[in-house]
Amino acid sequence: MATKVEICGINTSKLPVYKDVEMKQMIEKIKGGDLETREQFIIGNLRLVLSVIQRFSNRGENPDDLFQVGCIGLIKALDNFDTSHDVKFSTYAVPMIIGELRRYLRDNNSIRVSRSLRDTAYRALSARERLTAMNQKEPSIMEIATELSLPKEDVVLALDSIQEPVSLFEPVFHDDGDAIYVMDQVRDTKNTDTRWIENLSLSEAMKKLTEREQKILNLRFFEGKTQMEVANEIGISQAQVSRLEKNALKFMRKYV
Repeated sequence: MATKVEICGINTSKLPVYKDVEMKQMIEKIKGGDLETREQFIIGNLRLVLSVIQRFSNRGENPDDLFQVGCIGLIKALDNFDTSHDVKFSTYAVPMIIGELRRYLRDNNSIRVSRSLRDTAYRALSARERLTAMNQKEPSIMEIATELSLPKEDVVLALDSIQEPVSLFEPVFHDDGDAIYVMDQVRDTKNTDTRWIENLSLSEAMKKLTEREQKILNLRFFEGKTQMEVANEIGISQAQVSRLEKNALKFMRKYV
């Protein structure tokens, strides 16, 4: 019981284990239409699904849901497996299962992305796999865009849209000391609590000024106009603008 692993009502510790030779023989029967052997084969490879979904255990998804999606990937791998190639079934099936899981996670992402954008992203991923296999190297974004006959910007936008969000509290480095989190690297050093309080104080101080003084300071420091331009707009002399501005700033300094 200590080694019992139960998921979706299946006790995986009691599942059969087939050797490579046995699986090849079973696949030949399955290709011939043997449905009973097909069911036995799928059941015998559920442990493979379980081992793959453990890689996605930190995504906050229900393990039962991931297991069922992984089973879909397993079935697709079985339906598309070519016995003429000297490749183990598990070697072929694992990427298929991972792909199915990633597709599920993208489609169920908390950040909603339009269907057309997701379709473009999946086409770009497929093109990248084809070009990598063909050229034995990772293709550039421009090469992918050329392959799809799309603008480079559209490909970049589509691929960015399916990136999984990262928690601000995700550790990016951990040594013997305290961990460094994502938020430590993207912290806003400009809009701090101190700056926010200062802006609030300035806003309150502005409310204490007369309507004319408020207008003068807005024109001078928020719209960047000269004292002469302010004078012409308000209809007073430049000397009066200078005096009102000086008095208003003096009052605000005291208030703040």
